[in-house]
Amino acid sequence: MKSKLLILASCVALASCGGGGQMGGGNAPQIATITVQPTSANLTNSYPATIKGKQDIDIRPMVSGFITRLHVDEGAVVRRGQVLFTIDQVQYLSAVEQGKAAVETAKAALGTAQLTYDNKVRLNQKQIISDYDLAMSANQLEQAKAALAQAQATLTYAQKNLSYTNVTSPSDGVVGTIPYRLGALVSPQSVQPLTTVSDNTNMYAYFSLTERELLELTKGGSSLSEVIKNMPDIHLQLIDGTMYPEAGRVETISGVIDQATGSVSLRALFPNPGKLLRSGGTANVVFPNPLTNVFVIPQSVTTEIQDKKFVFVVQPDNTVKSTEITVHSVNDGKNYIVLAGLNAGDRICIENVQNLRTGTLITPITEAEKEQIYQQNLQDQKEGNLQSAMQ
Repeated sequence: MKSKLLILASCVALASCGGGGQMGGGNAPQIATITVQPTSANLTNSYPATIKGKQDIDIRPMVSGFITRLHVDEGAVVRRGQVLFTIDQVQYLSAVEQGKAAVETAKAALGTAQLTYDNKVRLNQKQIISDYDLAMSANQLEQAKAALAQAQATLTYAQKNLSYTNVTSPSDGVVGTIPYRLGALVSPQSVQPLTTVSDNTNMYAYFSLTERELLELTKGGSSLSEVIKNMPDIHLQLIDGTMYPEAGRVETISGVIDQATGSVSLRALFPNPGKLLRSGGTANVVFPNPLTNVFVIPQSVTTEIQDKKFVFVVQPDNTVKSTEITVHSVNDGKNYIVLAGLNAGDRICIENVQNLRTGTLITPITEAEKEQIYQQNLQDQKEGNLQSAMQ
């Protein structure tokens, strides 16, 4: 009994592989086939990218002094004009007060010079003083006016320096690292900036294409501006493998090819409403690459000889012919995208391909017929019809 069951199991296995029972009673083995038809495939190309804020601004002090207060911390979201640091204001307040005093002194001197000049004008009209004395008085008046202007300029300079002690953000953005802390002495000559504010409302993604890829984009005489205009929306794959929810657009393509790498730089703009993207980060720019009029076939139906791939195409007389195909370099591990070698309506064998040879005569069946034979064999096995199960 056990030996019969083993024989039966072997027969069922052969039938499931297409090497068993016959349809139509011929001697040619039944081989499942599929008919290929052109279709489209939505592929993507991925390029490493560096993320930068639309505007990264180094914040540097305009005056020298000790930092007396930090108003923000690293990573804080700030608005334009918001105070970031305060530098010791004592000496600058003193300079402002001195400037104000100098202005008041100059105003008083100007008033005196004006009174003197007015008086000498009347005296000159009565010929009590000479024209020379009047001219000297006029010169002293002009000197007083110049002294007032100089004092006012000095006061303005002092007030500006005082305002510079409150270091503000020039734009909306996010605060970067802060190398200086309370009590640190800073100046306009400091090597490191106080911090960097990144405008991350929109983010730039910088990436590169090879010269060959650029030529593919621009062939046909299209200008760079037309190429950019016709480019599809692109996406970002973040460092953790997830896809960034906002789509971006390519904005610029460099007109110069890097001689060292043979590549050209591109810049894409991505909106950043959730502030998920950070300046200095990395990601992959994902370009859609749709293909049309291609054939998608299982990898299991191919054979390979010296890095060339072949399929068995059923001929009109039901013999098979080993046919070389060209496949796309990108695949999902299960299917190949055939670019050349097949025609619409070709029937290819999808089983026992390792045992087939060019000229082998087969009985081609569909996948549905194959499944029908398999199910019938299972039913015969259950009913104990060994003769039918082994056909």
